[in-house]
Amino acid sequence: MLPPGERVVMISGANRGIGAAIARRLSAGGFRLSLGVRNGKAPAVAASERCLVARYEAKERESPKAWVDATLERFGRIDALVNNAGIARVSAVEDDTEDTLDEMWLVNVKAPLRMIRAALPHLKKSGVGRVVNVASLSGKRVKNDNAGYAMTKFALMGLTHAVRRLGWEHGIRATAICPSFVATDMTADVEGVDRGEMIRPEDIAELVATVLSLPNNAAIAELLVNMSYEESV
Repeated sequence: MLPPGERVVMISGANRGIGAAIARRLSAGGFRLSLGVRNGKAPAVAASERCLVARYEAKERESPKAWVDATLERFGRIDALVNNAGIARVSAVEDDTEDTLDEMWLVNVKAPLRMIRAALPHLKKSGVGRVVNVASLSGKRVKNDNAGYAMTKFALMGLTHAVRRLGWEHGIRATAICPSFVATDMTADVEGVDRGEMIRPEDIAELVATVLSLPNNAAIAELLVNMSYEESV
């Protein structure tokens, strides 16, 4: 494995929540970072000379290539991609409109796919390329009426395993991290769940750092992260 100081990690949705926590943890670990953000304030680690902040809009088809190009111009290589950006909307089976589902499908599935396509040649060159997709336990089981969100996360799981298979001979290892409720802005309106019992973003960040530190012969395909007891899925 390359030492952290020589490895370049791209993180989408890095300006808040889980993405910002991942950026802080990896910065502390010595990684070089390329942070994809929309229009929000960049995390404090962006002040480091070892960090690039680039515009990334998951809904725009050309945004992944532009971000990859900016990363290569700055660092000359890409060793890992963390697909963290995502949205949660309510889309039930019986809903008459598919607009909400289409939006989630674009951001939660097609955008990570496009990011992987853009970064893949450079991850192959690395020999120790890593793809980490921040999914959800909703990609492993369905516990409420929000079928649309679960559908997108199930699809993201399929994408993870497809990349794992495709990239294996090139040294690429793909991992899906599947947490339950995480205490971020996305879950601020969640009712019936004690916020103090939710998973901390910093704990997800620690798992990402662990996945990135493992050698090619100790790969983890899925990490399920529970905040409360659930039967195995």
